[in-house]
Amino acid sequence: MTAHEDVISRKLAEATSGLRRYLPEEAADAVRRGALLVDLRPLEYRLRGGEIAGAVAVSRHVLEWRLDVTSRWRLKELAEGDFDREIILFCNEGYTSSLAARQVGDLLGLTAVGDVRGGFAAWKESGLPVTPRAGSSLSTVD
Repeated sequence: MTAHEDVISRKLAEATSGLRRYLPEEAADAVRRGALLVDLRPLEYRLRGGEIAGAVAVSRHVLEWRLDVTSRWRLKELAEGDFDREIILFCNEGYTSSLAARQVGDLLGLTAVGDVRGGFAAWKESGLPVTPRAGSSLSTVD
């Protein structure tokens, strides 16, 4: 570790090494082909920034249970034993999703899990569709 490199930056670099990182347009194409898109952002971010149609919101603290394809608590969008299902995670800027994708892939044996490079912010910046969250009246959240 260099004098200016913090531990989390090193861990993030390790996590993204070999991880499938989708550009927003690539993620959109993959979803059209049947990939599962998972939104890790907190509710406040979805209320403020909107959502991607078809994405499944999963709280980070239960992600392993929802993506465990051997578990009765798995997402209904996942089939039992579907280790090869293409799953794309995204957070707000692409850091949490990278760490989470590496962790669930390694921990659960998922073979096709990746994340969106730049997260929701990059998706929105690229001009891909974003829908406002119904009933959203939240203006600012720290």
